[in-house]
Amino acid sequence: MKPKILVVDDDPFTRRLFIDLLSDDKVELQTAVDLSTARQLLRANDYNLLILDQRLPDGNGLDLFAEVRRERPRQMAILITGFAEVRDAVRAVQDGLFDYRTKPFESLEELDAVIGKALEMDSAYREIADLRETLGSTPVNPLLIGRSALMEKQLAQVRQVAPLDATVLIEGESGTGKELIAKQIHALSRRAKKPMLEINCGALSESLLEATLFGYEKGAFTGAAKATPGYIEAADGGTLLLDEITDMSPKLQVSLLRVLQEQTFSRLGSTAQRSSDFRLICSTNKHLEAEVKAGRFRPDLFYRIKVVVLQAPNLRSRREDILPLALFYLDHFNRKFDKSAGPFAPSAITDLESFAWPGNVRELKHAVERAVITHRAGSITSADLGIGRRAVSEVASAEAAQPLPLQEARDNFEREYFSQLLKTTGGNISEASRLSGIARQNLYANLRRLGISPQQ
Repeated sequence: MKPKILVVDDDPFTRRLFIDLLSDDKVELQTAVDLSTARQLLRANDYNLLILDQRLPDGNGLDLFAEVRRERPRQMAILITGFAEVRDAVRAVQDGLFDYRTKPFESLEELDAVIGKALEMDSAYREIADLRETLGSTPVNPLLIGRSALMEKQLAQVRQVAPLDATVLIEGESGTGKELIAKQIHALSRRAKKPMLEINCGALSESLLEATLFGYEKGAFTGAAKATPGYIEAADGGTLLLDEITDMSPKLQVSLLRVLQEQTFSRLGSTAQRSSDFRLICSTNKHLEAEVKAGRFRPDLFYRIKVVVLQAPNLRSRREDILPLALFYLDHFNRKFDKSAGPFAPSAITDLESFAWPGNVRELKHAVERAVITHRAGSITSADLGIGRRAVSEVASAEAAQPLPLQEARDNFEREYFSQLLKTTGGNISEASRLSGIARQNLYANLRRLGISPQQ
Protein backbone atom coordinates (compact mmCIF):
# COMPACT_ATOMS: atom_id res chain seq x y z
CA MET A 1 0.00 0.00 0.00
CA LYS A 2 1.08 3.56 -0.64
CA PRO A 3 2.26 5.52 2.41
CA LYS A 4 -0.27 8.15 3.48
CA ILE A 5 0.86 11.68 4.35
CA LEU A 6 -1.25 14.39 5.96
CA VAL A 7 -0.16 18.02 5.48
CA VAL A 8 -1.77 20.48 7.92
CA ASP A 9 -1.15 24.09 6.85
CA ASP A 10 -3.43 27.08 6.30
CA ASP A 11 -1.14 28.62 3.69
CA PRO A 12 -2.35 27.63 0.19
CA PHE A 13 1.12 28.26 -1.28
CA THR A 14 2.71 25.77 1.14
CA ARG A 15 0.01 23.17 0.50
CA ARG A 16 0.56 23.57 -3.25
CA LEU A 17 4.31 23.17 -2.75
CA PHE A 18 3.83 19.80 -1.01
CA ILE A 19 1.31 18.64 -3.60
CA ASP A 20 3.86 19.37 -6.35
CA LEU A 21 6.74 17.87 -4.37
CA LEU A 22 4.85 14.64 -3.61
CA SER A 23 2.78 14.43 -6.78
CA ASP A 24 4.11 11.05 -7.91
CA ASP A 25 2.18 7.79 -7.56
CA LYS A 26 4.27 6.57 -4.62
CA VAL A 27 2.37 8.36 -1.84
CA GLU A 28 -1.22 9.26 -1.00
CA LEU A 29 -1.38 12.90 0.08
CA GLN A 30 -4.18 14.60 2.01
CA THR A 31 -4.31 18.17 3.31
CA ALA A 32 -6.05 20.11 6.07
CA VAL A 33 -6.17 23.85 6.78
CA ASP A 34 -6.71 23.71 10.54
CA LEU A 35 -6.50 21.48 13.61
CA SER A 36 -10.22 20.70 13.64
CA THR A 37 -10.15 19.23 10.13
CA ALA A 38 -6.91 17.41 10.89
CA ARG A 39 -8.42 15.75 13.97
CA GLN A 40 -11.36 14.49 11.89
CA LEU A 41 -9.01 13.01 9.29
CA LEU A 42 -6.83 11.42 11.99
CA ARG A 43 -9.86 9.68 13.51
CA ALA A 44 -10.63 8.08 10.16
CA ASN A 45 -7.13 7.36 8.82
CA ASP A 46 -3.79 5.86 9.77
CA TYR A 47 -1.09 8.17 8.43
CA ASN A 48 2.52 7.18 7.90
CA LEU A 49 3.65 10.81 8.25
CA LEU A 50 2.21 14.10 9.51
CA ILE A 51 3.59 17.41 8.26
CA LEU A 52 2.31 20.11 10.62
CA ASP A 53 2.51 23.88 10.49
CA GLN A 54 3.20 25.27 13.94
CA ARG A 55 0.89 28.30 13.74
CA LEU A 56 -2.65 27.41 12.62
CA PRO A 57 -5.93 29.36 12.78
CA ASP A 58 -7.27 27.33 15.70
CA GLY A 59 -4.10 26.43 17.60
CA ASN A 60 -0.56 25.12 17.52
CA GLY A 61 0.59 22.14 15.45
CA LEU A 62 2.74 20.98 18.36
CA ASP A 63 -0.40 20.51 20.48
CA LEU A 64 -1.84 18.20 17.83
CA PHE A 65 1.44 16.30 17.71
CA ALA A 66 1.32 15.78 21.48
CA GLU A 67 -2.28 14.52 21.23
CA VAL A 68 -1.43 12.05 18.49
CA ARG A 69 1.67 10.75 20.27
CA ARG A 70 -0.39 9.80 23.32
CA GLU A 71 -2.38 7.35 21.19
CA ARG A 72 0.28 6.53 18.59
CA PRO A 73 3.73 6.70 20.25
CA ARG A 74 5.52 5.86 17.00
CA GLN A 75 3.77 8.45 14.83
CA MET A 76 6.23 10.12 12.46
CA ALA A 77 5.84 13.90 12.22
CA ILE A 78 7.71 16.85 10.72
CA LEU A 79 7.02 20.39 11.96
CA ILE A 80 7.00 23.48 9.73
CA THR A 81 8.02 26.47 11.79
CA GLY A 82 9.22 30.04 11.54
CA PHE A 83 12.64 31.06 12.78
CA ALA A 84 11.07 32.63 15.88
CA GLU A 85 9.68 29.30 17.08
CA VAL A 86 12.77 27.16 16.48
CA ARG A 87 13.34 26.79 20.23
CA ASP A 88 9.90 25.15 20.58
CA ALA A 89 10.68 22.86 17.65
CA VAL A 90 13.96 21.75 19.21
CA ARG A 91 12.13 20.87 22.42
CA ALA A 92 9.58 18.92 20.36
CA VAL A 93 12.39 16.87 18.80
CA GLN A 94 13.32 15.83 22.33
CA ASP A 95 9.72 14.66 22.78
CA GLY A 96 9.75 12.48 19.68
CA LEU A 97 9.29 14.85 16.71
CA PHE A 98 11.22 13.40 13.77
CA ASP A 99 12.46 16.75 12.42
CA TYR A 100 11.50 20.36 11.77
CA ARG A 101 11.90 22.63 8.75
CA THR A 102 11.95 26.42 8.85
CA LYS A 103 10.06 28.59 6.37
CA PRO A 104 10.87 29.63 3.77
CA PHE A 105 12.43 26.29 2.80
CA GLU A 106 16.08 26.65 1.85
CA SER A 107 16.23 23.39 -0.11
CA LEU A 108 13.36 21.36 -1.53
CA GLU A 109 15.79 18.52 -2.18
CA GLU A 110 16.69 18.38 1.49
CA LEU A 111 13.01 18.58 2.48
CA ASP A 112 12.21 15.70 0.13
CA ALA A 113 15.08 13.66 1.58
CA VAL A 114 13.85 14.22 5.15
CA ILE A 115 10.35 13.10 4.16
CA GLY A 116 11.86 9.98 2.62
CA LYS A 117 13.77 9.20 5.83
CA ALA A 118 10.64 9.69 7.94
CA LEU A 119 8.67 7.29 5.75
CA GLU A 120 11.53 4.81 5.94
CA MET A 121 11.48 5.05 9.75
CA ASP A 122 7.71 4.53 9.83
CA SER A 123 8.02 1.49 7.57
CA ALA A 124 10.66 -0.01 9.83
CA TYR A 125 8.52 0.51 12.96
CA ARG A 126 5.55 -1.17 11.28
CA GLU A 127 7.69 -4.05 10.10
CA ILE A 128 8.92 -4.72 13.64
CA ALA A 129 5.34 -4.66 14.97
CA ASP A 130 4.24 -7.12 12.26
CA LEU A 131 7.15 -9.44 12.99
CA ARG A 132 6.38 -9.49 16.70
CA GLU A 133 2.74 -10.32 16.01
CA THR A 134 3.51 -12.94 13.36
CA LEU A 135 6.39 -14.69 15.11
CA GLY A 136 5.28 -14.25 18.70
CA SER A 137 8.50 -12.41 19.51
CA THR A 138 8.96 -10.31 22.62
CA PRO A 139 11.04 -7.15 23.19
CA VAL A 140 13.41 -9.13 25.41
CA ASN A 141 13.96 -12.13 23.13
CA PRO A 142 13.56 -11.08 19.48
CA LEU A 143 13.48 -13.42 16.55
CA LEU A 144 14.97 -12.59 13.18
CA ILE A 145 14.34 -9.06 11.95
CA GLY A 146 14.78 -8.12 8.31
CA ARG A 147 13.05 -7.08 5.12
CA SER A 148 15.89 -7.67 2.67
CA ALA A 149 15.80 -10.39 0.04
CA LEU A 150 18.59 -12.20 1.91
CA MET A 151 16.59 -12.28 5.13
CA GLU A 152 13.41 -13.30 3.35
CA LYS A 153 15.38 -16.24 1.96
CA GLN A 154 16.82 -16.95 5.41
CA LEU A 155 13.39 -16.95 7.05
CA ALA A 156 11.99 -19.24 4.36
CA GLN A 157 14.86 -21.69 4.90
CA VAL A 158 14.37 -21.63 8.68
CA ARG A 159 10.64 -22.34 8.34
CA GLN A 160 11.39 -25.18 5.94
CA VAL A 161 14.11 -26.78 8.06
CA ALA A 162 12.67 -26.31 11.58
CA PRO A 163 10.04 -29.11 11.53
CA LEU A 164 12.33 -31.70 9.90
CA ASP A 165 14.43 -32.51 13.00
CA ALA A 166 17.61 -32.66 10.91
CA THR A 167 21.08 -31.58 12.11
CA VAL A 168 21.79 -27.99 11.06
CA LEU A 169 25.11 -26.24 10.47
CA ILE A 170 25.03 -22.41 10.56
CA GLU A 171 28.00 -20.55 9.08
CA GLY A 172 28.59 -16.80 9.19
CA GLU A 173 30.80 -13.98 10.42
CA SER A 174 30.92 -13.09 14.11
CA GLY A 175 27.96 -11.00 15.17
CA THR A 176 25.61 -12.03 12.36
CA GLY A 177 23.04 -13.64 14.64
CA LYS A 178 23.77 -17.35 14.24
CA GLU A 179 22.48 -17.99 17.77
CA LEU A 180 19.17 -16.27 16.93
CA ILE A 181 18.78 -18.45 13.85
CA ALA A 182 19.31 -21.53 16.02
CA LYS A 183 16.77 -20.27 18.57
CA GLN A 184 14.18 -19.71 15.88
CA ILE A 185 14.73 -23.19 14.45
CA HIS A 186 14.12 -24.60 17.93
CA ALA A 187 11.08 -22.36 18.51
CA LEU A 188 9.43 -23.57 15.28
CA SER A 189 10.27 -27.24 15.80
CA ARG A 190 8.34 -30.03 17.50
CA ARG A 191 10.90 -29.76 20.33
CA ALA A 192 9.94 -26.18 21.23
CA LYS A 193 8.43 -27.16 24.60
CA LYS A 194 11.66 -28.91 25.63
CA PRO A 195 14.89 -27.12 26.61
CA MET A 196 17.42 -25.63 24.22
CA LEU A 197 20.94 -25.69 25.67
CA GLU A 198 23.89 -23.90 24.12
CA ILE A 199 27.61 -23.99 24.78
CA ASN A 200 30.51 -22.09 23.22
CA CYS A 201 33.17 -24.65 22.37
CA GLY A 202 35.88 -22.00 22.23
CA ALA A 203 35.17 -20.53 25.64
CA LEU A 204 36.08 -23.61 27.70
CA SER A 205 39.19 -25.75 28.08
CA GLU A 206 39.06 -29.27 26.65
CA SER A 207 38.53 -30.93 30.06
CA LEU A 208 35.85 -28.47 31.16
CA LEU A 209 34.04 -28.72 27.82
CA GLU A 210 34.09 -32.52 28.04
CA ALA A 211 32.66 -32.48 31.57
CA THR A 212 30.02 -29.92 30.56
CA LEU A 213 28.90 -31.96 27.55
CA PHE A 214 28.96 -35.48 28.98
CA GLY A 215 28.49 -34.90 32.71
CA TYR A 216 30.38 -36.78 35.39
CA GLU A 217 30.01 -39.12 38.35
CA LYS A 218 31.01 -38.29 41.90
CA GLY A 219 34.78 -38.59 42.28
CA ALA A 220 35.45 -38.68 38.53
CA PHE A 221 38.06 -35.96 39.04
CA THR A 222 39.23 -33.58 41.73
CA GLY A 223 36.32 -31.36 42.70
CA ALA A 224 33.59 -33.69 41.38
CA ALA A 225 31.65 -33.67 44.66
CA LYS A 226 28.42 -35.10 43.24
CA ALA A 227 27.06 -36.76 40.12
CA THR A 228 26.16 -34.11 37.54
CA PRO A 229 24.36 -34.60 34.20
CA GLY A 230 25.89 -32.94 31.14
CA TYR A 231 24.32 -30.89 28.38
CA ILE A 232 23.85 -33.91 26.11
CA GLU A 233 21.77 -35.58 28.81
CA ALA A 234 19.89 -32.43 29.82
CA ALA A 235 18.96 -31.70 26.19
CA ASP A 236 16.96 -34.94 25.92
CA GLY A 237 13.85 -34.16 23.87
CA GLY A 238 15.16 -30.68 23.05
CA THR A 239 17.97 -29.01 21.12
CA LEU A 240 21.72 -28.72 21.71
CA LEU A 241 23.59 -25.81 20.10
CA LEU A 242 27.37 -26.17 19.81
CA ASP A 243 28.60 -22.68 19.04
CA GLU A 244 32.02 -22.30 17.34
CA ILE A 245 32.32 -26.05 16.89
CA THR A 246 35.58 -25.61 14.94
CA ASP A 247 37.25 -24.79 18.27
CA MET A 248 36.49 -28.26 19.61
CA SER A 249 39.62 -30.38 20.18
CA PRO A 250 40.29 -33.46 18.00
CA LYS A 251 39.69 -35.70 21.03
CA LEU A 252 36.22 -34.26 21.67
CA GLN A 253 35.43 -34.35 17.96
CA VAL A 254 35.89 -38.13 18.15
CA SER A 255 33.71 -38.34 21.27
CA LEU A 256 30.94 -36.28 19.68
CA LEU A 257 31.04 -38.35 16.50
CA ARG A 258 30.56 -41.50 18.56
CA VAL A 259 27.50 -40.02 20.27
CA LEU A 260 25.97 -39.06 16.94
CA GLN A 261 26.63 -42.48 15.40
CA GLU A 262 25.65 -44.68 18.35
CA GLN A 263 23.15 -42.33 20.01
CA THR A 264 24.56 -43.28 23.41
CA PHE A 265 27.16 -41.79 25.75
CA SER A 266 28.60 -42.25 29.22
CA ARG A 267 29.36 -39.75 31.94
CA LEU A 268 32.98 -39.17 32.94
CA GLY A 269 33.96 -41.73 35.56
CA SER A 270 31.31 -44.23 34.44
CA THR A 271 30.96 -47.00 31.88
CA ALA A 272 27.17 -47.06 32.02
CA GLN A 273 25.67 -46.18 28.66
CA ARG A 274 22.97 -43.55 28.54
CA SER A 275 20.83 -42.32 25.69
CA SER A 276 19.57 -38.86 24.79
CA ASP A 277 17.23 -37.81 22.00
CA PHE A 278 18.41 -34.31 21.09
CA ARG A 279 18.57 -32.25 17.94
CA LEU A 280 22.05 -30.94 17.14
CA ILE A 281 22.65 -27.46 15.75
CA CYS A 282 26.25 -26.32 15.16
CA SER A 283 27.56 -22.88 14.30
CA THR A 284 30.90 -21.44 13.27
CA ASN A 285 32.39 -18.16 12.06
CA LYS A 286 34.83 -20.13 9.92
CA HIS A 287 34.35 -21.92 6.63
CA LEU A 288 34.11 -25.49 7.89
CA GLU A 289 35.07 -27.16 4.62
CA ALA A 290 38.30 -25.12 4.59
CA GLU A 291 38.98 -26.24 8.18
CA VAL A 292 38.64 -29.86 7.03
CA LYS A 293 41.06 -29.33 4.14
CA ALA A 294 43.54 -27.71 6.54
CA GLY A 295 43.37 -30.76 8.80
CA ARG A 296 41.87 -28.89 11.75
CA PHE A 297 38.47 -30.60 11.66
CA ARG A 298 37.64 -34.27 11.20
CA PRO A 299 36.08 -34.99 7.80
CA ASP A 300 33.87 -37.78 9.20
CA LEU A 301 32.35 -35.41 11.77
CA PHE A 302 32.03 -32.71 9.10
CA TYR A 303 29.95 -34.98 6.88
CA ARG A 304 27.90 -36.09 9.89
CA ILE A 305 26.86 -32.55 10.85
CA LYS A 306 26.64 -31.17 7.31
CA VAL A 307 23.04 -32.25 6.78
CA VAL A 308 21.49 -28.82 6.34
CA VAL A 309 23.77 -25.79 5.94
CA LEU A 310 22.49 -22.23 6.48
CA GLN A 311 24.52 -19.09 5.79
CA ALA A 312 24.00 -16.11 8.12
CA PRO A 313 24.50 -13.03 5.90
CA ASN A 314 26.65 -10.14 7.12
CA LEU A 315 24.95 -6.83 7.84
CA ARG A 316 26.62 -4.85 5.03
CA SER A 317 25.05 -7.19 2.45
CA ARG A 318 21.53 -6.47 3.78
CA ARG A 319 21.51 -2.74 4.41
CA GLU A 320 17.72 -2.55 4.21
CA ASP A 321 17.67 -4.30 7.60
CA ILE A 322 19.91 -1.82 9.44
CA LEU A 323 17.21 0.71 10.35
CA PRO A 324 14.61 -1.87 11.52
CA LEU A 325 17.29 -3.49 13.69
CA ALA A 326 18.44 -0.13 15.09
CA LEU A 327 14.84 0.83 15.92
CA PHE A 328 14.20 -2.52 17.55
CA TYR A 329 17.25 -2.13 19.81
CA LEU A 330 16.37 1.51 20.52
CA ASP A 331 12.97 0.42 21.79
CA HIS A 332 14.48 -2.52 23.71
CA PHE A 333 17.13 -0.49 25.55
CA ASN A 334 14.77 2.41 26.27
CA ARG A 335 12.53 -0.12 28.02
CA LYS A 336 15.44 -1.82 29.76
CA PHE A 337 16.97 1.38 31.15
CA ASP A 338 13.68 3.29 31.54
CA LYS A 339 14.89 5.98 29.13
CA SER A 340 13.25 7.93 26.30
CA ALA A 341 16.15 8.41 23.90
CA GLY A 342 15.36 8.96 20.24
CA PRO A 343 14.26 9.07 17.55
CA PHE A 344 17.32 8.90 15.30
CA ALA A 345 18.17 12.17 13.57
CA PRO A 346 17.83 12.06 9.76
CA SER A 347 21.61 12.40 9.37
CA ALA A 348 22.12 9.56 11.86
CA ILE A 349 19.88 7.31 9.77
CA THR A 350 22.03 8.04 6.73
CA ASP A 351 25.19 7.24 8.68
CA LEU A 352 23.68 4.10 10.20
CA GLU A 353 22.86 2.78 6.75
CA SER A 354 26.21 3.72 5.19
CA PHE A 355 28.45 2.57 8.06
CA ALA A 356 30.50 -0.55 7.34
CA TRP A 357 29.54 -2.48 10.55
CA PRO A 358 32.46 -4.92 10.58
CA GLY A 359 31.03 -6.37 13.82
CA ASN A 360 27.66 -6.89 12.16
CA VAL A 361 24.42 -6.93 14.19
CA ARG A 362 26.29 -7.28 17.49
CA GLU A 363 28.20 -4.04 16.84
CA LEU A 364 24.99 -2.24 15.85
CA LYS A 365 23.27 -3.47 19.01
CA HIS A 366 26.08 -2.22 21.25
CA ALA A 367 26.18 1.16 19.45
CA VAL A 368 22.47 1.72 20.12
CA GLU A 369 22.82 0.50 23.71
CA ARG A 370 25.68 2.97 24.29
CA ALA A 371 23.62 5.82 22.80
CA VAL A 372 20.64 5.07 25.05
CA ILE A 373 22.80 4.79 28.17
CA THR A 374 24.68 8.06 27.58
CA HIS A 375 21.80 10.07 26.08
CA ARG A 376 19.06 11.50 28.28
CA ALA A 377 16.34 12.12 25.72
CA GLY A 378 15.68 13.55 22.30
CA SER A 379 17.16 13.00 18.88
CA ILE A 380 20.10 10.57 18.62
CA THR A 381 22.97 11.73 16.41
CA SER A 382 25.87 9.89 14.79
CA ALA A 383 28.11 11.20 17.56
CA ASP A 384 25.83 9.59 20.16
CA LEU A 385 26.16 6.30 18.31
CA GLY A 386 29.93 6.63 18.14
CA ILE A 387 30.05 6.19 14.38
CA GLY A 388 31.18 8.27 11.45
CA ARG A 389 30.64 7.71 7.79
CA ARG A 390 32.65 4.81 6.51
CA ALA A 391 32.33 4.19 2.80
CA VAL A 392 31.38 0.68 1.86
CA SER A 393 34.29 0.79 -0.58
CA GLU A 394 36.65 0.59 2.42
CA VAL A 395 35.13 -2.73 3.40
CA ALA A 396 35.14 -3.87 -0.19
CA SER A 397 38.85 -3.13 -0.54
CA ALA A 398 39.58 -4.98 2.70
CA GLU A 399 37.80 -8.00 1.27
CA ALA A 400 39.16 -7.61 -2.25
CA ALA A 401 40.60 -11.10 -2.16
CA GLN A 402 37.08 -12.53 -2.15
CA PRO A 403 34.59 -11.74 -4.94
CA LEU A 404 31.44 -9.98 -3.75
CA PRO A 405 27.89 -11.01 -4.63
CA LEU A 406 26.74 -9.20 -7.77
CA GLN A 407 24.13 -7.02 -6.03
CA GLU A 408 26.54 -5.96 -3.29
CA ALA A 409 29.25 -5.09 -5.83
CA ARG A 410 26.70 -3.12 -7.87
CA ASP A 411 25.52 -1.22 -4.78
CA ASN A 412 29.11 -0.40 -3.86
CA PHE A 413 29.76 1.00 -7.34
CA GLU A 414 26.54 3.02 -7.39
CA ARG A 415 27.11 4.41 -3.92
CA GLU A 416 30.58 5.63 -4.88
CA TYR A 417 29.33 6.96 -8.23
CA PHE A 418 26.45 8.98 -6.79
CA SER A 419 28.57 10.31 -3.91
CA GLN A 420 31.17 11.56 -6.39
CA LEU A 421 28.43 12.98 -8.62
CA LEU A 422 27.03 15.04 -5.75
CA LYS A 423 30.51 16.30 -4.83
CA THR A 424 31.12 17.34 -8.43
CA THR A 425 27.83 19.25 -8.64
CA GLY A 426 28.03 20.70 -5.13
CA GLY A 427 24.80 18.92 -4.19
CA ASN A 428 22.86 20.50 -7.08
CA ILE A 429 20.31 17.79 -7.92
CA SER A 430 19.27 19.40 -11.20
CA GLU A 431 22.86 19.45 -12.44
CA ALA A 432 23.45 15.90 -11.15
CA SER A 433 20.34 14.78 -13.05
CA ARG A 434 21.61 16.45 -16.25
CA LEU A 435 25.11 14.97 -16.00
CA SER A 436 23.96 11.45 -15.14
CA GLY A 437 21.03 11.36 -17.52
CA ILE A 438 18.80 10.16 -14.66
CA ALA A 439 15.47 11.85 -13.99
CA ARG A 440 15.36 13.85 -10.74
CA GLN A 441 12.69 11.58 -9.27
CA ASN A 442 14.70 8.44 -10.06
CA LEU A 443 17.87 10.09 -8.79
CA TYR A 444 16.22 10.77 -5.41
CA ALA A 445 15.02 7.17 -5.28
CA ASN A 446 18.55 5.88 -5.85
CA LEU A 447 20.00 8.19 -3.19
CA ARG A 448 17.44 6.99 -0.63
CA ARG A 449 18.03 3.34 -1.50
CA LEU A 450 21.78 3.74 -1.05
CA GLY A 451 21.52 5.86 2.12
CA ILE A 452 23.13 8.96 0.59
CA SER A 453 22.11 12.44 1.71
CA PRO A 454 21.72 14.96 -1.15
CA GLN A 455 23.57 17.46 1.02
CA GLN A 456 27.03 15.86 1.06
